[in-house]
This record gives sequence, C-alpha cells and structure tokens, in this order.
Amino acid sequence: MSNAARTGCVFVCSRAVRLLFSYFCFINEKVVAQTKEWLFGKNLEELGEIVLRLGMPRFTARQIAAWLYKKGASQISQMTDISLRNRELLDKIYTVGTVAPSAVAVSTDGTKKYLFPTLSGAYVETVYIPEGDRATLCVSSQAGCRMGCEFCVTGKQGLQHSLTAGEIINQMRSIPESGDITNIVYMGMGEPLDNTAEVLKSLEILTSEWGYGWSPTRITVSTVGVLGGLKELLEKSRVHVAVSLHNPFPAQRAEIMPAERAFPIEKVVEMLKGYDFSGQRRVSFEYIVFDGLNDSPGHIKALVRLLDGLKCRINLIRFHNSPGSRFSSPDNAAMVRFRDALSHKGITTTIRSSRGEDIQAACGLLSTEKKQTESQTLS
Repeated sequence: MSNAARTGCVFVCSRAVRLLFSYFCFINEKVVAQTKEWLFGKNLEELGEIVLRLGMPRFTARQIAAWLYKKGASQISQMTDISLRNRELLDKIYTVGTVAPSAVAVSTDGTKKYLFPTLSGAYVETVYIPEGDRATLCVSSQAGCRMGCEFCVTGKQGLQHSLTAGEIINQMRSIPESGDITNIVYMGMGEPLDNTAEVLKSLEILTSEWGYGWSPTRITVSTVGVLGGLKELLEKSRVHVAVSLHNPFPAQRAEIMPAERAFPIEKVVEMLKGYDFSGQRRVSFEYIVFDGLNDSPGHIKALVRLLDGLKCRINLIRFHNSPGSRFSSPDNAAMVRFRDALSHKGITTTIRSSRGEDIQAACGLLSTEKKQTESQTLS
C-alpha cells in the first residue's frame, strides 16, 4: 500500500472512530437517563405503593412528594427527613428524574421557546409567554400529533411519543422562569386527550395539596374534542377546557380537521352542554381565522346556532403562515369585523394576540421534525 493510501486510510478510520465515539456517547446519554425510573411525575398513590414495596413507613410517600413538588429536590440524597437507609434503598432503583431544556429561542416580544428531550429520544417544544404581571406556559403533551389538522405544523410530523406525567410537568419545573409562571395551557405539541391518563395525572399533581397546590382555574386543557377523554377531563378535574373548533360546518371542519369524522363537533358541544360552566370553570372555543375560508356571515350564523345555550367564549386566532400552506391570514380589519359580529350576536369573543411568531412559537407552528431527523441521522 502506498503512503498516500495509508494516509487516506488513517484519515477515514480516524473519522469513523470519532463518529462511532459520538454515537456511543449519544446512546450512553440516553441509556443513563433511563437506567433508573423517575419519581418525578408519580402521584401520591404510586409513591405509596413504592414505599410499601420497599418496606418503608406509609408516611414516607408524602415526604417524597413534598421534596419532589414543593421543595424542588434534584437528588434523592437531598430528602433529609427520610432515613439514610431508605434514601439509599430508593436511590438503587429510582432517580428524581427532571431534565433541563437543551435549547432556547427568544422572540423580540419576550416570548421564549424551549426544546426538551424526551425519554424516547424524541423532542418537544414549550413556550413561555410573559405579559405584564402574568406569565403563561404552553406545555406539550406529545412529541408530534396524530390528529392530522391540515393547518398545524406539529401534525405534519406524525406522533413519535406520548409524554409521561413527569415529562409534562418537567417543562414547568425545569425552565429558569419556573417561579414566575401564573398559568399553564396544554396547547403545545400533541392532543392532550390522546394521552388522557398521563395528562390527568399531571393535573392531579399540579392541583393536589400534596403536589404543587395550584388552583385548577390557572390551568386550561385544549382538545379537538376527543369524546372519551373529554368526559374524563370534565369529571375528574376542574380545569378550564378549550375546544379547537375552527369551523362550525361538519363537512368543512372535516376537510381541515380529520378528527371531525371520529369526534363530530355537534356531539362535543352536546356533551359540554351537560356540564355546569356558570361558576369559575370556563369552556372556550379556539377559532383560527383563515381568509375567505371560515369567516363569512354564514359561519357566524352557524356558530351562533351551534353554541346556543352554552355559556362560553370564542377566542379568535389569526392564521400563522407556514411554508407550503394553502391557507392565508386575514387582515386586522377582517378579524375585528368577525369579532364584533359574533359579540353582537351575544357570544363573548376576543382576538388572541400573536406571540413568538418570529421564532415559530405561535399557535400551530411548533415542530421538532428537523431536530428529530438530525438525531436519527446521528444514531
């Protein structure tokens, strides 16, 4: 073999070794992260089962919950009111289990979009929206989504992973602004009621006295109208509900929201009318306005008929343009006319301000498809 050939071989081999090393480092990070089961995201009943199985006093479950959700422990060794022996027992099997965001993008309007890795190797995005004395966190419940809404960028990447309760709440726990959050909306990536059990568990942790102790009125869960999950949400929690409506005509809604075929909006509204929203709990309807598609006088009349007898509000959202979309955004004057027409008909209607559009953090723009592709290329 010539010297040139040997040199080329050494270069190629060295590069291969470096790539192989990077690959194993990447895999090792994921394995280490999943070696031990997370305590974070477990409710009081699950913690009780753990301590009994390990032969610990029953009250230890409340001690663990306090360290996880009130005191912010990052390691089991910090749980100092639990005996050293029991901490060591826990540490053999479990870890606290929180994960820091791997990236952040900051908008000119102050909105921040955080990227979080998940236990499956997929990624989710979380949006922090400060506004005066309020700060809303928009959390994801799934990596991707299988509802297939045509106007939503998230839906175009399909479903990769449904988050655990711990992964959902971790989005609140692990950002620098955690202590400033006043409200949480489940309006990020995914359909929350396609992951009902974990979403309900996360709500239990957020609102229970042994958890974060939040008022349910600080939390809103959005849905396309998954009927079974919606019924559970209405009966097992007191959080606000937001339904993605976008068109009152079933056939037109089905064209842009395939979920209409499985969960007809008329049945969704019929179910909601069976619950009391006269107190603090609210139900709202999210309505993305597309220029010339769902903003006619006929749509206004149909909305009034559909929602008659239900105490609710409509939040209008200007469509945010995305590459390759066939839809277009109305101008501000059209948005105001549509709002005023609905308000005149007796429906409380507001226009939601767009935040974080310059960093792809606005409604319908969240996507981790590129990041997911990069990770799969490495692996």
